[in-house]
Amino acid sequence: MGIIDPITDQVLLRFLEEDMGFFDITSDIVISKGEKARGYIISKSEGVLSGVKYASRLFKLLGADVRVLKFDGDKVVPDEKVIEVEGFAKSILLGERVALNLLMHLSGVATLTFQVVSELKKLGSNTRVAATRKTLPGMHFMEKKAVENGGGDTHRYRLDDCVLIKTNHLAIIGDVKKAVEKAKKSVSFVKKVEVEVENPEDALTAINAGADIVMLDNFPPEKIRETVELIRQKNLRDKVIIEASGNISLENISEFGKTGVDVISMGCITHSAPALDFSLKIEPV
Repeated sequence: MGIIDPITDQVLLRFLEEDMGFFDITSDIVISKGEKARGYIISKSEGVLSGVKYASRLFKLLGADVRVLKFDGDKVVPDEKVIEVEGFAKSILLGERVALNLLMHLSGVATLTFQVVSELKKLGSNTRVAATRKTLPGMHFMEKKAVENGGGDTHRYRLDDCVLIKTNHLAIIGDVKKAVEKAKKSVSFVKKVEVEVENPEDALTAINAGADIVMLDNFPPEKIRETVELIRQKNLRDKVIIEASGNISLENISEFGKTGVDVISMGCITHSAPALDFSLKIEPV
């Protein structure tokens, strides 16, 4: 399963504390101290797994022995066992809901990402599907990892990952060329500079100013195709990564996949992914 970093452990324990409160009143009343149990997390849906390493780590933090049967990124079908846990019954029940919630949500993100990627592959497209920062506070890095488990790209993890000059930045500074030149002058050479643009003219200005990536924000597919062709006609296509973003979903991904962009970023794969269903079946040992 690899090493889990201390920051992840802190997040998991915080989730557990939030769910538990001061103690598990039900288990403390009805289950005897020292009672041992074995449990299995079982899938009830078909999809792509994510969150297995977090769920299994949570049970380990509670002192249980854990055997991982299916891993993050694996396909899963109904009635498959994903994780086996054994230990004190109270500890297993204490971690049950948090572990299942993580698996359900993150596997939903991975599954929707996989479905979107699969639609692009049907077109023979090499366009990357990327996440956005439309993620839940406290679960940001987990949701980004779920996108990766589904075959997508994480994009920026945080604000310090790369320079992304958005329309609100441009509303303050007032000039695309000035913003890009200022960023290129100041930022480390290891960081890319991306600019969010709302029209083809600003895209050309950004590229000529040295932008590494241009994001065509809320362009309809036909307008994206025209802009990509314009960039090609100006002999600038090989100098820039072109990203499309805004109102893109599983239902219309094929139209955007035909536009010739390098990256399609989608908020829906994190903020609107339907959860996969899992349950914990437990028995006394």
